[in-house]
Amino acid sequence: MSDGLVPGEVIPGEGTVTLNEGRETTEVTVGNTGDRPSQVGSHFHFFEANAALEFDREAAMGMRLNIPAGTAVRFEPGDEQTVELVEIGGKRRAHGMNGLVNGSVDGDTSDAVERMRAGGFRDTGESATDNGDAASEANQ
Repeated sequence: MSDGLVPGEVIPGEGTVTLNEGRETTEVTVGNTGDRPSQVGSHFHFFEANAALEFDREAAMGMRLNIPAGTAVRFEPGDEQTVELVEIGGKRRAHGMNGLVNGSVDGDTSDAVERMRAGGFRDTGESATDNGDAASEANQ
């Protein structure tokens, strides 16, 4: 080409790109109580992750893993690890997944929390109920 351009070439701009700048983040400790590995992708609504993953689910409402797009975190059976979550952007809606929210992740999410509890999802949050989770075991 006479103009010096190469088809498909990426010419980055100057400076550093900061991902998720200005978005709220939180850390949760996740344990896999299941008998199989569980993998969660970068843009999966973390509140709705595999029911055998035990963590503070209400703290994860409206959040996803703070990792590069297209990547995932794998949780091995019996293992525990701390992950950083970042708030979901855009219209802040979650549809599909495990069908717990199917709408806005803002405002009154009590119906989603009820579906989570009824579905037997493991939870370590303050509002965890006596379905075999860490909070209820501490009360015994």
